[in-house]
Amino acid sequence: MNIISIGEVLWDVVGPDEHLGGAPFNFAAHLARLGHHVSFVSAVGMDERGQRIVDAMPRMGLSTRYVRRLAEHPTGVVTVSLDSAGHPDYLIHRPAAYDFPRMSEEDLAELFSHPVDWIYFGTLLQTSPEAKRLTMRLLEAGEGRRRFYDVNLRAGCWEPSLVRELMAKAIMVKLNADEAAEVASMFGQPLKSPLQSWEKFCRACAARFGWEGVCITRGADGCALLLGDEYIEASGYAVHVLDTVGAGDAFAAAFVHGVGSGWSSARVADFANRVGALVASRAGAVPSWTVAEVETLQQGSNCRSDPQSQHRETA
Repeated sequence: MNIISIGEVLWDVVGPDEHLGGAPFNFAAHLARLGHHVSFVSAVGMDERGQRIVDAMPRMGLSTRYVRRLAEHPTGVVTVSLDSAGHPDYLIHRPAAYDFPRMSEEDLAELFSHPVDWIYFGTLLQTSPEAKRLTMRLLEAGEGRRRFYDVNLRAGCWEPSLVRELMAKAIMVKLNADEAAEVASMFGQPLKSPLQSWEKFCRACAARFGWEGVCITRGADGCALLLGDEYIEASGYAVHVLDTVGAGDAFAAAFVHGVGSGWSSARVADFANRVGALVASRAGAVPSWTVAEVETLQQGSNCRSDPQSQHRETA
């Protein structure tokens, strides 16, 4: 597949370590690992961190063609703190270079010179007016392509009106369980009993916005997925969680890979759960992994209607 991903690329600073990250970048890198062509649209600073990103991208199967270099803004940085279960809390330092991506008409024509299958976007970038304008420009130019919205709500970096606007632009959406609860409350329909409400939430949102699919990642319990009219819940995988940074982005890449390959809902959900779990077991948002490793993960059960898994898996 040929995919466009627009959004932030940055360094996740976890204690003394720095890991390359940013949800749209992670998504692009994991899809490249799965063998797809991804055009990543962003910006980095004319600094040492920016140079390291530009140097790393070709090794990860990504072109730097649409990554702008800026002297006036630094490369993005996020300070990440992990709790005892490996769950992250983010301190996002802005403005950063990724807030100011630009494309010429020639760039845009080249980007769409070959058929595009998917366009990916998230929430964080759209809080920058300049970046949002470019995202809307890409979505307009890519009318008719599948549009994937990975909600990824970060504290202080979203507004309900923005989320509703972005949801209306999408045909496929991914949220985690906390984000689904936030969105349900935003629409005046709080999830009083989530285990009995995921399907109702998915179907209501799909009907409201005309989505073809929606997926809720549920950490240890795997995911809930609506594709077309088929709803399933698929259990997670037992792994030793090292950190969960980037696991949801890996899940999103695996989800797009499966849907784009025409797989069944059950196969899409299972593969995405596997990839998310494997990445959660390794340091950094884009660790090395192979499909062979994904396929060796073991699970006590597969798709089910009443998930009660206690496995420590995060996506």
